[in-house]
Amino acid sequence: MIRVDNLTKSYGRHEAVRGLAFEVPQGQVCGFLGPNGAGKSTTLRMITGFLSPTTGTIHISGVDALAKPIEARRHIGYMPEACPLYPEMRVGEYLRYRAELKGVPRASIAARVKQSLAQAAVADVEHRIIDQLSKGYRQRVGLADALVADPPLLVLDEPTAGLDPNQIRQVRTLIGELAKNKTVLISTHILPEVEAICDRVLILSKGKMVSDGRPTSLRDALRSQETLRIVGRGSKGAFEDVFAKLDDIHVVKLTWRDGLVTGLLEATGEPDASERVFSAVAEAGLTLRELSRQQASLEDVFTNLTTSEPEAPAARGDEEEE
Repeated sequence: MIRVDNLTKSYGRHEAVRGLAFEVPQGQVCGFLGPNGAGKSTTLRMITGFLSPTTGTIHISGVDALAKPIEARRHIGYMPEACPLYPEMRVGEYLRYRAELKGVPRASIAARVKQSLAQAAVADVEHRIIDQLSKGYRQRVGLADALVADPPLLVLDEPTAGLDPNQIRQVRTLIGELAKNKTVLISTHILPEVEAICDRVLILSKGKMVSDGRPTSLRDALRSQETLRIVGRGSKGAFEDVFAKLDDIHVVKLTWRDGLVTGLLEATGEPDASERVFSAVAEAGLTLRELSRQQASLEDVFTNLTTSEPEAPAARGDEEEE
């Protein structure tokens, strides 16, 4: 469905995207993750034809998107992060207009508008003026716009940005339903959302692909690394001395308050890290009131892969895209 090879995008001396290569097969729900400035939105704009790459190739359903951009766009329903709606139009009127622009046959427009209204759960506001709608409804109108031509591929850039928890849950449910018969590429910062609906996760950092796999596989990659939470009685310095003597134990955070030390430890290598911590604390004559293990989450994977020493900043005047 999507094939990207050696994709790059440069703004002067700054490379926003660096040599990306990946494929998304038909019927897959793929999450596109990365911190701000990683190149996610730039990549999605290139895939959808709104931005030209510096180098590389993009194929959508076998169509060369650079040589035949209009034909490639017929396969795509794109919902950008900032949905460009016409606030003075009514919802149904807007969707009919968009269907005409997208080349939906005149005889099919009414049916397509009706179906997209139902799919995006905005049929109840069909006759409302867009400017009078809440942000949650406007987001769903943008989703209806992406669906109105019935494309086989949906590209959604931060579809739940700025929504409250209830609205996020509604949009997540909608995407889950749509994913039953469409290929979906979704960019989001909400990691539970990815774990809930995505079959696969691509993680970008500084314009490069740093990981590609199923959410469960990515978590499994960190199984040799576990987080230990401790609560003990004693001085902070005494606990620091204990942990400093343990191999493969790294203190992430250690605080002291009202006689209690609370801390997070990162343990790698040995599978009995919690037992070694317990024994070392006891041998030092300190009291351990709580010791618990936390399994690696997708958030841990994301942080592990995208946190590193910062690069030199781009030269003044160079444009940086998210």
